[in-house]
Amino acid sequence: MHVAVNTRFLLPGDHLEGIGRFTCETLLRLVAQHPEVTFHFLFDRAYDPRYLFGANVVPHVLRPPARHPFLFVAWFEGAVARWLARHRPTVFLSPDGFTTLNTSVPRVTVMHDLAFEHFPLDVGLLQRKYYHFFMPRFARASAQLVAVSEATKADIVQTYGIAPDKISVAYNAPADLFQPQSPDRQRETRRQFSHGQPYFLFVGALQPRKNLGNLLRAFDAFKTVGGAAVSEAQLLIVGRKAWKAGPILTAYQLMRHQSAVHFTGRVADAELAGLYAAARATVYVPYFEGFGIPIVEAQASGCPVLTSNVSSMPEVAGAGGALLVDPHHAESIAAGLARLWNEADLRQALVAQGQENLRRFSWAQSAEVLWQAITKAVVKNEE
Repeated sequence: MHVAVNTRFLLPGDHLEGIGRFTCETLLRLVAQHPEVTFHFLFDRAYDPRYLFGANVVPHVLRPPARHPFLFVAWFEGAVARWLARHRPTVFLSPDGFTTLNTSVPRVTVMHDLAFEHFPLDVGLLQRKYYHFFMPRFARASAQLVAVSEATKADIVQTYGIAPDKISVAYNAPADLFQPQSPDRQRETRRQFSHGQPYFLFVGALQPRKNLGNLLRAFDAFKTVGGAAVSEAQLLIVGRKAWKAGPILTAYQLMRHQSAVHFTGRVADAELAGLYAAARATVYVPYFEGFGIPIVEAQASGCPVLTSNVSSMPEVAGAGGALLVDPHHAESIAAGLARLWNEADLRQALVAQGQENLRRFSWAQSAEVLWQAITKAVVKNEE
C-alpha cells in the first residue's frame, strides 16, 4: 500500500503548534506501526530530515509553499492533484483540514475545528472566502473524516450535514516531555521567566479566538481587587503573534498592571514543559476550540487548569479536571483566577483529577483511529 500524506505543517523549528503536533505524533506512530506501507510525505518547502520517521517514508517537495489562499489553491488543486494523478497512491491522508477536490484518489481528512464558520470575522477576507467555499466541499469529497473531539464531530455533522458514521474521533495527547518537575527546577524556571515570582500561564498564538483581550482584562481586575495579597502574581503569555492581534495589544496598553504581564514569544519545547510545571495554574480561555491541547499539556505537567465552559474544552478537561469559566465575561475569568490563587485545596484537586483525565488520551490510540479511517476509505473505494 502507498499512502500519500500532506505534511506541510511539519515545519522546521523547536515548537510545533496544534496541527503540526497532531501531524507529527500520529505519523510517527503510523510509520512505525505499518512498515509494510510506503508513506509519501508531501512537503511544500524544504523539510527537516528528522520528520522522515522510517525507511518506509519517501519525501517529496511540491511547490509553491502554501501559506496564502491563492497558494492553497495552487498547491492543493494544482501541485498535489498532479502528483496524485501521476503516482496514484492508495489513499491521500491530510491531517490539517485541507485536501484536494481535483482527484479520484480516496481521501481521509482530519478536521480540527470549524471556528471560521461561527466567527468568520476572526480571519482575513481571502481566507474566509477560501474556507467557506472549500471546507464543506472537502468534507463531502473525503471518503472518511477524522475530528479531534466529539464537539468538533458534532459541529461537522450539524454545520455540513455529514453523516456521523463517516466521522471518527482522534484526540490530541500531551507529548512525553510534559511531566511534573522538581521544586528546584520550578524555582529556576520562575527565576528565568518571572523574576522568581509565581505566575499564571497562557500558551497559544496571539489571535482573536484565543480571547487574550478578556484574559488581560480579567487579570487586571484580579490584581486590582486582590491588592497586596496578589502583588506577586504575574501572567506569562507564551506564543507567537499570529493575526489580528491589535485588540490584544490595545487591551494590554489599557492595563493598570502591565508590568506583571510578560510576553515571551515562542519558546523551545523543553522550556515550555518547565513553564507548565512551575505555573500556579494554566489559564486557557478561548471562546472556541476544536480541542485545546494546552489543557492536557498542563494536566500532564501537574499544573491546575482554568479553561472555558464552551465548545470542546469541558470535554477535553474531563469531569473535575479544570475550573470552568465563561470566556465571554472577564469577571468570570477574574473570579476563577482568584480561586486558583487562594485555594490550595482546589489546585491540588484539579491536579489529581487532571492526572486521572490523561488516561483518555494516547497518540498511539489516535494513530490507530487514523489507520482505521484509512482502511475504511480503501475498502469503500474497492466496493
